[in-house]
Amino acid sequence: MRAAQTDQTSPEAAPAASRAARLRAVHPLLWAAYAALATGAVLCVTGWYGISGERFAERQLPYLASCTVPGAALIVAGAVLLAHGRGALAAARVEELYGLLVTLDDQVPGAGTAEQAVRPLAISDALLIVPGGGLLHRADCPLVSGKADAVPPDPRDLRAGAAAPCPICAPPPRLSPADPAGPED
Repeated sequence: MRAAQTDQTSPEAAPAASRAARLRAVHPLLWAAYAALATGAVLCVTGWYGISGERFAERQLPYLASCTVPGAALIVAGAVLLAHGRGALAAARVEELYGLLVTLDDQVPGAGTAEQAVRPLAISDALLIVPGGGLLHRADCPLVSGKADAVPPDPRDLRAGAAAPCPICAPPPRLSPADPAGPED
């Protein structure tokens, strides 16, 4: 008994318990929506069957008032509940995904969130380009790190402005120190 209580209060179990509670709170709403839709459909069918067996309008009104109108109201209410329940379910799932992303960010060793925001993504002065690509990257840019086909750009292409700077690593608009100063002929 005590072990179950400590598991629920641990930091890892708390988000999981709150996600499960949110999802459990949505399911009764969906069941109520399905019940209202089914009951409304049964009432409408019963009302239609009662009205179809009567020849005079005076005898059709009780079926209309007691079955068809409430059945239609239940169908509308069920549709509203279903739309709200599906929206709440989608919101709970998005919140769960956000929670998973936040826990992944918290597990990054080394720096806190303020330090991660200030720390640049890439600091290398060596430049790389992917053949056929139109962006110029720093060598330690996450978009090209680990790609074997990333090569140093041709200095002539750099001077001509053929490649745009990467918006992620923001390389300097100059040649890297390893590149020759003059154009190759």
